[in-house]
Amino acid sequence: MSRKLRAGIVGGTGMVGQRFIALLENHPWFEVTAIAASGRSAGKTYEESAKGRWKLSTPMPENVKNIMVQDASKVEEVATDVDLIFCAVDMKKDEIKALEEAYARTGTPVISNNSAHRWTPDVPMVIPEINPEHLEVIAQQRKRLGTETGFIAVKPNCSIQSYVPALHALKEFNPSKVVVSTYQAISGAGKTFADWPEMLDNVIPYIGGEEEKSEQEPLRIWGSVQEDGIVKSESPTITSQCIRVPVADGHMAAVFVSFEKKPSKEEILNLWNSFKGRPQELELPSAPKQFITYFEEENRPQTKLDRDIENGMGVSTGRLREDAIYDYKFVGLSHNTLRGAAGGAVLIAELLKAEGYIQPKQ
Repeated sequence: MSRKLRAGIVGGTGMVGQRFIALLENHPWFEVTAIAASGRSAGKTYEESAKGRWKLSTPMPENVKNIMVQDASKVEEVATDVDLIFCAVDMKKDEIKALEEAYARTGTPVISNNSAHRWTPDVPMVIPEINPEHLEVIAQQRKRLGTETGFIAVKPNCSIQSYVPALHALKEFNPSKVVVSTYQAISGAGKTFADWPEMLDNVIPYIGGEEEKSEQEPLRIWGSVQEDGIVKSESPTITSQCIRVPVADGHMAAVFVSFEKKPSKEEILNLWNSFKGRPQELELPSAPKQFITYFEEENRPQTKLDRDIENGMGVSTGRLREDAIYDYKFVGLSHNTLRGAAGGAVLIAELLKAEGYIQPKQ
């Protein structure tokens, strides 16, 4: 590549926006050249706008401190000098849809962390190792938006990454029924313990909207590209409960699953340990070498010990056992703001670049 692609971060002052900025520091393919946020932050340097609000344990990268924050609503201005945009804004769903489509119509690829377009039929919602073929729907989307180069691609909900990869690796046995309970970190709500002290020594058995996402989004991931867009799969049947727990980062899932054709435990472990997807084939910069890691120890995976596996881009499993009601049960774990949010979106962008969907603007 003759030069790095210029990336804009829309919603750059929030927690996920900060993750994008940290992940793209020294990235071999992308560099942050523009940051946009609400009108309150516009006109300040990024260092000034994020003062007192930097939530990551690592320091703010030097190369973004003096970037002047732009008004995210001034789409043409922000899009002028970037080759792609990562979007992580806190707005109403209809407003996000309109904003992302406006950016796409400027001819700019938009990789979104938001949920607004996850069910738009011609917008691919991608876990790169699982459904890279869904990128084919971009051609339909471009026709609808009237652009040759712009489009929107989205990443799915952070919690499903803790169990969907493990189930996908076993698709040849046709999982039919899934019960999953997720135990989700406070960073999934954009919080730290400093600004959410009520979560210390506490568990909240409800996260708005999460259960529907956990039950429905995997079916879209496993859906098929058809003439009118992506049509979701009819199986497996998934039921879930989503619980907020006093953990900084990392979403854990307790999973029960039945199959149409029951595999052996050895077959499951072999498929998990050997599973590779398109990112591994292409050796993308952010791709984990080992996508799914199985722990033999009875007390693993643990959130604190294992969420950062493969730089936070791997998925951990453990406690695989036969079950008295379902065929098997196991535990899954993923890092919710890396694999589940900003890191997953960066990996999507790498896949899009490698497959020719993102090109430098002339």
